[in-house]
Amino acid sequence: MKVRAAICFGVNEPWKIEEIDIDPPGPHEVVVKMAYAGMCHSDEHLRTGDMSAPTEVLQMLGVESMYPIVGGHEGAGIVTEVGPGVESVAVGDHVAMSFIPSCGRCFWCSTGRQYLCDLGMTTLAGPMMSDGQWRHHLDGTPLNRMTQLGTFAEQMLVNEASVVKIDQGASLKAAALISCGISTGFGSCVDRAEVRPGETVVVVGCGGVGSGAIQGARIAGASNIVAVDPLPFKVERAKTIGATHGAASVEEATFMVAEMTEGRMADVVVLTPGVLTGDLLAPAQSIASKDGRIVATAIAPITQLDVQLNVFNLSMFNQSLLGTVFGSRSPRVQIPNLLNLYRAGILELDSLITNEYTLDEVQKGYDDLNAGVNVRGIVTFD
Repeated sequence: MKVRAAICFGVNEPWKIEEIDIDPPGPHEVVVKMAYAGMCHSDEHLRTGDMSAPTEVLQMLGVESMYPIVGGHEGAGIVTEVGPGVESVAVGDHVAMSFIPSCGRCFWCSTGRQYLCDLGMTTLAGPMMSDGQWRHHLDGTPLNRMTQLGTFAEQMLVNEASVVKIDQGASLKAAALISCGISTGFGSCVDRAEVRPGETVVVVGCGGVGSGAIQGARIAGASNIVAVDPLPFKVERAKTIGATHGAASVEEATFMVAEMTEGRMADVVVLTPGVLTGDLLAPAQSIASKDGRIVATAIAPITQLDVQLNVFNLSMFNQSLLGTVFGSRSPRVQIPNLLNLYRAGILELDSLITNEYTLDEVQKGYDDLNAGVNVRGIVTFD
C-alpha cells in the first residue's frame, strides 16, 4: 500500500512529507490506521542526531545510517489488517503504540519488567523485528522507523509486540499522549521514585513528560510539588495540574525548597528538560535531601559521557541517582491504568494539548516546540 509519512533524511534536515510503499503484514505484524500521533521531543532528538547511534552499533542492526527514517513514536489508532500468527489483537481493535515492545517471553518480560524487553535493542533502526525483512520503502530505498513505529504516517505496519489493545470506548487522543510522554513522566514519580504522601517533589522541565511527572506526584500524595521551567506559561500551566509552586531555574527553586522544608530539601527530583545534559545532575543533587531520589528521565545525547556529580554527597547523603525508561512500568499495565484515571477525571490531558497539526504541518509543530510555544502538540489524522 501507499501512504503519506513524515520523513527525516539526515541530521538537522527538516521533516518532509513523502509517499512511501508498505508491504503486506508478515508474521506477528499488524496494520494500524492512525487517528492521532503525539509530537514528543524525542523525535526532535532523532532529527538533531542526539539519538543517532555510532556506526558500529548501526551495522549490528543491519544498517549504515539512521536515515532516511519515518518519525513518530507516540500514537493511537485502529487495527485494519493482521498478519499470520497474530494473537493479541484483531481487526477493528483500538490500540495505543508502545515504543518499548514487550514480547512476554524474555527474561525481563517474564520477571515483570516489560519496559526492559529484549526486543528493545532492535528498535533504534533496522528491518522488521519479526523476520528481519524490510517492508517500508521510499523509491526502493528501505526506511527506518522511529522505535520500529513511525506514527507520523497515515497507516503503520508494526509488530504486535509494539501495540497495546485498549478499550473501544477509550479516547484515542488521550491514548496517543499516554503512549509515551505522560506514562514516562507519571511513572518517574509513582513507580521509579516511589513518591510517598507528604513528600516534596521538584520537576525540572514542564513539557509533556514533566506534566506527567507533576500529575504523578500529585496523585501519589506529594504535599509540595515545585515546577521548574524558564518559560512562565509552562510553569503557570503546571500549577493548573498539580504544581504547588513554580520557579524559573533550579537555583531559584533551591531557596524556595529550603524554606518550605525547613532546610531538609526535596525528597525527589525528576529531570525532564528538553535535553538532559550532564551539568544538570549536580544542581539536582543540591536541591535533593539526604536519602533523596534523583530520576534522570529526559533523553541525553547518546554519546554523552561527561557529567557533573558530587560523588561524596551521593554516598554520604545516601542519595540515589535513578534512570528510567517508560517510567519503569509495563506499557500493557500503565497505558490502560492511565486511561482509566483520565476517564475518572483524575489525570488531566486535554489542557496539555497546546496545538493540533495536520501531517503536512509536522515540521511546523516542532518549530513551535523549539520556540517554546507548545506543551504538547498532536497530529490529527482524518
